[in-house]
Amino acid sequence: MAKKKEQTSPPVEAAENEALDAAAAVDEIMKKYDRESNTRVWEGWQKTAFYVILAAFSLFSIYVTLFATWLDLVRYPSFVGCIIIIGYLTYPAKKGLQRTNYMPWYDWALMVLGAGAFFYVVVNAADLTIRLGTMNIKTYEIVIGVIGIIAVVELCRRSVGIPILCVAGVFLLYALYYYCFTRNLGAARAVRQVTIGLFYQTTGILTTPIQVCAKFIVVFIIFGAFLERTGISDFFISLANCVAGAASGGPAKVAVISSALCGMVSGSSVGNTVTTGSVTIPMMKKTGYKPEFAGAVEAAASTGGQIMPPIMGAAAFLMAEYTSTPYSNIIVRAILPAVLYFTGIFICVHLEAQKLGLKGIPKEELPVFRKLLPKIYLLIPLVVLVYLVSSGSRTMAFSAAVAIVLAIVVGIFNKDNRMTPAVLFDALANGAKSCISVAAACGIAGVISGSINMTGLASKLITAIVTVANGRTIVALFLTMLCCIVLGMGVPTTANYCIMASTCAPILIQMKVPALAAHFFVFYFGIVADITPPVALAAYAGSAIAKAPPMKTAFNATRLAIAAFIVPYIFAMSPSMLLIFDAGTTTAMMVVQVIQIVVTALLGIFGVAAGLNGFVFKPLNPLFRVAIAAGGLCMLIPGTATDIIGLVLVGGVCVFQFLGSRKGAQKA
Repeated sequence: MAKKKEQTSPPVEAAENEALDAAAAVDEIMKKYDRESNTRVWEGWQKTAFYVILAAFSLFSIYVTLFATWLDLVRYPSFVGCIIIIGYLTYPAKKGLQRTNYMPWYDWALMVLGAGAFFYVVVNAADLTIRLGTMNIKTYEIVIGVIGIIAVVELCRRSVGIPILCVAGVFLLYALYYYCFTRNLGAARAVRQVTIGLFYQTTGILTTPIQVCAKFIVVFIIFGAFLERTGISDFFISLANCVAGAASGGPAKVAVISSALCGMVSGSSVGNTVTTGSVTIPMMKKTGYKPEFAGAVEAAASTGGQIMPPIMGAAAFLMAEYTSTPYSNIIVRAILPAVLYFTGIFICVHLEAQKLGLKGIPKEELPVFRKLLPKIYLLIPLVVLVYLVSSGSRTMAFSAAVAIVLAIVVGIFNKDNRMTPAVLFDALANGAKSCISVAAACGIAGVISGSINMTGLASKLITAIVTVANGRTIVALFLTMLCCIVLGMGVPTTANYCIMASTCAPILIQMKVPALAAHFFVFYFGIVADITPPVALAAYAGSAIAKAPPMKTAFNATRLAIAAFIVPYIFAMSPSMLLIFDAGTTTAMMVVQVIQIVVTALLGIFGVAAGLNGFVFKPLNPLFRVAIAAGGLCMLIPGTATDIIGLVLVGGVCVFQFLGSRKGAQKA
């Protein structure tokens, strides 16, 4: 009997066992592909003290965001100083140095000196504000500035990685070269000039990225930490199972939907991949998907979390600042591109399931929506946040603070994930910990943008690319895409967007692309670097859970996320997708334009996906694959003529395929 039971145990049960095994390896995977997980080990009273410091930072950040009216040279240096303290307490110099309750003397020294450098600015803010007007900075203050910059650079290396520092190093060396040889200041005066610009003035480390991080991003990250403690991720996965679990190849469709929903909260490609992937990837493999495909689905869908309203990634807050556009407008304009992105992945997954003849999960093994409905109250914090932000009745910081309070209240009433004082304390601490890498990346992004602005390099790059493009917008878009993907390899989205917003977005704007469309373009291509080989961290995390070849998984993820490579070109050349219209356009025409662009884009993405997959109603021969892909591309190019050509090609191939599949079925 025991043997019989073992043989007839349902596939879902076996998949759940595999999911548990995968979950046991989550920490190891995160440490390998996510630097944020390589942290010191504190135990006993030291751990309690460490968590108290982290929680205190979260409370300090919320207080300053809501109530403080400090000078810029008080608010932002104090924020960076605190980040340095919690950053060095969290991250060791390298992975191997993770002895329990151990922090070497040089880390203590660097933490104290680095934080002290920024707190020196805080204490002397009034005096420095006056002296900066005449550049009257003393020699010892230059030394303090250099120490502060080194401390931020080293923290970024520990929490984010080397690639972003390589980019920053190139721009920093160029700034020194510029002052030494172009301005003929000599080495000492060049170092002085660069240090003042990058450390003391609000044009370097303390520029827009850090300002936005301190004002908005931190509070939203803390909100995300509280929301996760309510158990909303489990709710989203169960909801996705109700919606798509029974469909053909159901687990992969569940992965797409749940990753889109969970990504709204986390905003981290690797974190989202590992969190939802530990459940969905084993289920996909059990259904019949290849391991590299299962890992790729999760990576591609999780990466899209950063473009999914309402929270999106930290870069969305920066976009609002760079473009002087209300954040509520940003999230509204992001809806259609995000829907197209996830629809593209969904189409690829469906075609793969049809090609392999995969079934869904039996309905009796799926969650019952009626039983899930009582937990819909978990969405209250998210719904209220969206309402407050979109209505503009309150500031973003106040809206996030209200949402945090609601998440606590919701957690108190959730029996499965009760918000006890210990859980609340843990959420505050983990929110602070999640801020470190974002703030460090923002600081280095400030070094990069500061170096670019000090030297006038941005205008030189604009002139060079505009000359190469020679008035052809498509060439400028393609060159910008390459820059974003290359610079984005291993560089966090936040920092990548800051670099591109300073260098490439102005190029597109000069080429008559609307400012918001230009910034969305670089934002999208900064994100897809997480799944684009050779440095595709989200795809590699997915491959580790799926036990698949990393590079195969990365290439599959790139193919699945083909919409992310196409949609930005659509809204750059046809901004109506972002709800940007020419002056004088009537409401009726706006509706027509949006419907037209969405319908043609969906059909176009379907055509390209089918061509890449090689299947519609039955396997496609090489000629039909080329024809349907070409038709899809035609429909993605704005214009009535190209739409008609594309419709004929895509529709023609689909009709031939359908009739052929019917004949095959009749013969069988």
